[in-house]
Amino acid sequence: MKIFIDSANLEEIEDALKRGFARGITTNPSILSKEKKGDFKAHIQKIIDLLEKYGYDIPLSVEVFTTDPSEMISQAETFVKAFGRYKNLNVKVPIGWDELAVIRELRLRGVKVNCTCCMSFNQAVMAAMAGANFVSLFVGRIRDTGYDAYSIISQVHQVFKEWNYPCEIIAGSIRHIHDINDSLRAGADIVTVPPKFFKPFVVHPKTDEVVQQFMTDFKAWMAPDNGAPAQPEPLLASKLASNPILSPARSRRATAGAAGGRR
Repeated sequence: MKIFIDSANLEEIEDALKRGFARGITTNPSILSKEKKGDFKAHIQKIIDLLEKYGYDIPLSVEVFTTDPSEMISQAETFVKAFGRYKNLNVKVPIGWDELAVIRELRLRGVKVNCTCCMSFNQAVMAAMAGANFVSLFVGRIRDTGYDAYSIISQVHQVFKEWNYPCEIIAGSIRHIHDINDSLRAGADIVTVPPKFFKPFVVHPKTDEVVQQFMTDFKAWMAPDNGAPAQPEPLLASKLASNPILSPARSRRATAGAAGGRR
Protein backbone atom coordinates (compact mmCIF):
# COMPACT_ATOMS: atom_id res chain seq x y z
CA MET A 1 0.00 0.00 0.00
CA LYS A 2 1.39 3.39 -1.02
CA ILE A 3 0.00 6.92 -1.00
CA PHE A 4 1.18 9.39 -3.65
CA ILE A 5 0.62 13.15 -3.59
CA ASP A 6 -1.49 14.21 -6.58
CA SER A 7 -0.48 17.85 -6.72
CA ALA A 8 1.98 20.39 -8.11
CA ASN A 9 1.35 22.90 -5.33
CA LEU A 10 4.62 23.43 -3.48
CA GLU A 11 3.01 24.23 -0.12
CA GLU A 12 0.76 21.15 -0.25
CA ILE A 13 3.65 18.95 -1.26
CA GLU A 14 5.89 20.24 1.52
CA ASP A 15 3.15 19.78 4.14
CA ALA A 16 2.78 16.15 3.09
CA LEU A 17 6.53 15.48 2.90
CA LYS A 18 6.95 16.77 6.46
CA ARG A 19 4.58 14.07 7.69
CA GLY A 20 6.43 11.11 6.25
CA PHE A 21 3.66 9.12 4.56
CA ALA A 22 4.23 10.11 0.92
CA ARG A 23 5.63 7.44 -1.38
CA GLY A 24 5.48 9.41 -4.63
CA ILE A 25 4.20 12.53 -6.41
CA THR A 26 2.10 12.73 -9.57
CA THR A 27 1.52 15.81 -11.68
CA ASN A 28 -0.29 16.45 -14.95
CA PRO A 29 -0.87 19.47 -17.20
CA SER A 30 -4.21 20.32 -15.56
CA ILE A 31 -2.73 20.18 -12.06
CA LEU A 32 0.16 22.39 -13.13
CA SER A 33 -2.24 24.87 -14.74
CA LYS A 34 -3.72 25.60 -11.30
CA GLU A 35 -0.44 27.03 -10.08
CA LYS A 36 0.89 30.53 -10.57
CA LYS A 37 2.10 31.00 -14.14
CA GLY A 38 5.82 30.62 -14.56
CA ASP A 39 8.54 28.48 -16.04
CA PHE A 40 7.48 24.82 -16.25
CA LYS A 41 10.98 23.42 -15.73
CA ALA A 42 11.64 25.76 -12.82
CA HIS A 43 8.46 24.59 -11.09
CA ILE A 44 9.29 20.90 -11.46
CA GLN A 45 12.79 21.64 -10.19
CA LYS A 46 11.28 23.22 -7.08
CA ILE A 47 9.38 19.99 -6.44
CA ILE A 48 12.62 18.03 -6.79
CA ASP A 49 14.32 20.47 -4.41
CA LEU A 50 11.64 19.75 -1.81
CA LEU A 51 12.09 16.01 -2.23
CA GLU A 52 15.82 16.35 -1.70
CA LYS A 53 15.37 18.78 1.20
CA TYR A 54 13.38 16.18 3.13
CA GLY A 55 15.53 13.24 2.08
CA TYR A 56 13.07 11.47 -0.24
CA ASP A 57 13.90 9.18 -3.13
CA ILE A 58 10.39 8.46 -4.40
CA PRO A 59 8.76 8.43 -7.86
CA LEU A 60 7.96 11.81 -9.38
CA SER A 61 5.71 11.64 -12.45
CA VAL A 62 5.82 14.45 -15.01
CA GLU A 63 3.45 14.24 -17.98
CA VAL A 64 4.10 15.09 -21.61
CA PHE A 65 1.95 17.93 -22.96
CA THR A 66 1.53 16.94 -26.58
CA THR A 67 -0.56 14.41 -28.53
CA ASP A 68 2.10 13.84 -31.18
CA PRO A 69 4.00 10.57 -30.50
CA SER A 70 7.34 11.75 -31.85
CA GLU A 71 7.04 14.95 -29.84
CA MET A 72 6.27 12.87 -26.73
CA ILE A 73 9.63 11.14 -27.08
CA SER A 74 11.35 14.47 -27.62
CA GLN A 75 9.67 16.00 -24.55
CA ALA A 76 10.56 12.96 -22.46
CA GLU A 77 14.20 13.35 -23.43
CA THR A 78 13.98 17.03 -22.49
CA PHE A 79 12.59 16.06 -19.08
CA VAL A 80 15.42 13.59 -18.53
CA LYS A 81 18.00 16.17 -19.55
CA ALA A 82 16.51 18.82 -17.26
CA PHE A 83 15.64 16.65 -14.25
CA GLY A 84 17.69 13.50 -14.82
CA ARG A 85 19.81 13.98 -11.74
CA TYR A 86 16.67 12.94 -9.86
CA LYS A 87 16.86 9.22 -10.59
CA ASN A 88 13.24 8.46 -9.69
CA LEU A 89 11.79 10.59 -12.47
CA ASN A 90 8.90 8.99 -14.39
CA VAL A 91 7.44 10.32 -17.62
CA LYS A 92 3.66 10.12 -17.88
CA VAL A 93 2.37 9.01 -21.28
CA PRO A 94 -1.36 8.60 -22.01
CA ILE A 95 -2.58 5.23 -23.23
CA GLY A 96 -3.24 4.83 -26.96
CA TRP A 97 -2.25 2.78 -30.00
CA ASP A 98 0.60 5.06 -31.09
CA GLU A 99 1.48 5.73 -27.48
CA LEU A 100 2.33 2.05 -26.93
CA ALA A 101 5.25 2.58 -29.30
CA VAL A 102 6.25 5.64 -27.28
CA ILE A 103 6.22 3.60 -24.07
CA ARG A 104 8.37 0.90 -25.65
CA GLU A 105 10.87 3.39 -27.06
CA LEU A 106 11.22 5.26 -23.78
CA ARG A 107 11.76 2.05 -21.87
CA LEU A 108 14.45 1.00 -24.38
CA ARG A 109 16.15 4.31 -23.60
CA GLY A 110 15.98 3.61 -19.89
CA VAL A 111 13.23 6.13 -19.15
CA LYS A 112 10.70 5.10 -16.51
CA VAL A 113 7.08 5.40 -17.68
CA ASN A 114 3.78 5.97 -15.94
CA CYS A 115 1.05 5.15 -18.47
CA THR A 116 -1.85 7.41 -17.57
CA CYS A 117 -5.53 7.95 -18.46
CA CYS A 118 -6.31 4.21 -18.39
CA MET A 119 -10.05 3.54 -18.16
CA SER A 120 -10.26 -0.20 -18.89
CA PHE A 121 -8.74 -3.56 -18.14
CA ASN A 122 -7.49 -3.89 -21.71
CA GLN A 123 -5.71 -0.54 -21.68
CA ALA A 124 -3.89 -1.30 -18.43
CA VAL A 125 -2.76 -4.73 -19.58
CA MET A 126 -1.55 -3.46 -22.96
CA ALA A 127 0.41 -0.66 -21.29
CA ALA A 128 2.08 -3.15 -18.96
CA MET A 129 2.96 -5.42 -21.87
CA ALA A 130 4.54 -2.45 -23.66
CA GLY A 131 6.81 -1.99 -20.64
CA ALA A 132 5.16 0.67 -18.47
CA ASN A 133 6.41 0.81 -14.89
CA PHE A 134 3.04 2.12 -13.68
CA VAL A 135 -0.49 2.10 -15.07
CA SER A 136 -2.83 4.80 -13.79
CA LEU A 137 -6.51 3.84 -13.66
CA PHE A 138 -8.87 6.79 -13.22
CA VAL A 139 -11.42 5.72 -10.61
CA GLY A 140 -13.75 8.72 -10.77
CA ARG A 141 -13.80 8.93 -14.55
CA ILE A 142 -14.36 5.19 -14.93
CA ARG A 143 -17.34 5.54 -12.62
CA ASP A 144 -18.64 8.36 -14.83
CA THR A 145 -18.97 5.86 -17.67
CA GLY A 146 -21.12 3.56 -15.56
CA TYR A 147 -18.45 0.90 -15.01
CA ASP A 148 -17.21 -0.45 -11.68
CA ALA A 149 -13.70 0.96 -11.26
CA TYR A 150 -12.85 -1.33 -8.36
CA SER A 151 -13.74 -4.43 -10.36
CA ILE A 152 -11.35 -3.27 -13.10
CA ILE A 153 -8.59 -2.63 -10.56
CA SER A 154 -9.14 -6.09 -9.08
CA GLN A 155 -8.98 -7.77 -12.50
CA VAL A 156 -5.79 -5.94 -13.48
CA HIS A 157 -4.23 -6.76 -10.12
CA GLN A 158 -5.02 -10.46 -10.56
CA VAL A 159 -3.52 -10.60 -14.05
CA PHE A 160 -0.35 -8.75 -13.02
CA LYS A 161 0.04 -11.15 -10.11
CA GLU A 162 -0.49 -14.27 -12.24
CA TRP A 163 1.81 -13.07 -15.03
CA ASN A 164 4.37 -11.71 -12.58
CA TYR A 165 4.42 -8.30 -14.26
CA PRO A 166 6.64 -5.74 -12.46
CA CYS A 167 4.09 -3.03 -13.30
CA GLU A 168 2.31 -1.27 -10.41
CA ILE A 169 -1.30 -0.08 -10.41
CA ILE A 170 -1.98 3.55 -9.51
CA ALA A 171 -5.57 4.50 -8.69
CA GLY A 172 -6.17 8.15 -9.60
CA SER A 173 -9.09 10.51 -10.16
CA ILE A 174 -9.93 10.28 -6.45
CA ARG A 175 -13.07 12.16 -5.47
CA HIS A 176 -13.99 10.74 -2.06
CA ILE A 177 -12.18 9.20 0.89
CA HIS A 178 -13.93 5.91 0.21
CA ASP A 179 -12.26 5.90 -3.23
CA ILE A 180 -8.93 5.57 -1.42
CA ASN A 181 -10.10 2.74 0.83
CA ASP A 182 -11.92 0.82 -1.88
CA SER A 183 -9.07 1.16 -4.39
CA LEU A 184 -6.58 -0.30 -1.93
CA ARG A 185 -8.94 -3.13 -1.03
CA ALA A 186 -9.46 -3.87 -4.73
CA GLY A 187 -5.73 -4.38 -5.24
CA ALA A 188 -4.25 -1.03 -6.25
CA ASP A 189 -0.60 -0.83 -5.29
CA ILE A 190 -0.82 2.94 -5.05
CA VAL A 191 -3.49 5.60 -4.65
CA THR A 192 -2.53 9.10 -5.76
CA VAL A 193 -4.51 11.48 -3.59
CA PRO A 194 -5.37 15.19 -3.82
CA PRO A 195 -3.99 16.83 -0.65
CA LYS A 196 -7.45 18.05 0.41
CA PHE A 197 -8.15 14.47 1.56
CA PHE A 198 -5.03 13.98 3.68
CA LYS A 199 -6.20 15.69 6.88
CA PRO A 200 -9.75 14.23 6.82
CA PHE A 201 -8.15 10.83 6.25
CA VAL A 202 -6.64 10.86 9.75
CA VAL A 203 -9.33 12.82 11.64
CA HIS A 204 -12.10 11.18 13.67
CA PRO A 205 -14.38 12.85 16.26
CA LYS A 206 -13.99 9.93 18.67
CA THR A 207 -10.21 10.31 18.53
CA ASP A 208 -10.53 13.97 19.55
CA GLU A 209 -12.97 12.98 22.30
CA VAL A 210 -10.67 10.32 23.77
CA VAL A 211 -7.54 12.49 23.63
CA GLN A 212 -9.40 15.29 25.44
CA GLN A 213 -10.58 12.83 28.09
CA PHE A 214 -7.00 11.61 28.62
CA MET A 215 -5.77 15.18 29.09
CA THR A 216 -8.62 16.13 31.44
CA ASP A 217 -8.26 13.01 33.60
CA PHE A 218 -4.50 13.37 33.89
CA LYS A 219 -4.73 17.07 34.77
CA ALA A 220 -7.22 16.25 37.56
CA TRP A 221 -4.99 13.47 38.86
CA MET A 222 -1.94 15.75 38.93
CA ALA A 223 -3.71 18.56 40.79
CA PRO A 224 -3.09 18.54 44.61
CA ASP A 225 -6.09 17.63 46.83
CA ASN A 226 -7.64 20.67 48.56
CA GLY A 227 -6.61 20.81 52.22
CA ALA A 228 -4.20 17.88 52.03
CA PRO A 229 -0.55 18.54 52.81
CA ALA A 230 1.63 18.45 49.75
CA GLN A 231 3.74 15.32 49.64
CA PRO A 232 7.39 15.65 48.74
CA GLU A 233 8.52 14.16 45.49
CA PRO A 234 10.20 10.73 45.98
CA LEU A 235 13.60 12.14 45.10
CA LEU A 236 13.16 15.01 47.58
CA ALA A 237 12.07 12.61 50.35
CA SER A 238 15.15 10.52 49.74
CA LYS A 239 17.37 13.58 50.00
CA LEU A 240 15.70 14.61 53.26
CA ALA A 241 16.16 11.17 54.82
CA SER A 242 19.84 11.04 53.95
CA ASN A 243 20.60 14.55 55.19
CA PRO A 244 21.76 14.46 58.84
CA ILE A 245 20.48 17.97 59.41
CA LEU A 246 17.18 17.83 57.50
CA SER A 247 16.23 14.22 58.27
CA PRO A 248 12.59 14.10 59.47
CA ALA A 249 13.47 11.42 62.10
CA ARG A 250 16.25 13.59 63.54
CA SER A 251 13.94 16.58 63.52
CA ARG A 252 11.33 14.64 65.53
CA ARG A 253 13.94 13.56 68.10
CA ALA A 254 15.19 17.08 68.44
CA THR A 255 11.68 18.39 68.96
CA ALA A 256 10.92 15.74 71.59
CA GLY A 257 14.12 16.51 73.46
CA ALA A 258 13.28 20.19 73.55
CA ALA A 259 9.81 19.47 74.87
CA GLY A 260 11.19 17.15 77.59
CA GLY A 261 13.62 19.79 78.75
CA ARG A 262 10.78 22.27 79.17
CA ARG A 263 8.93 19.87 81.45
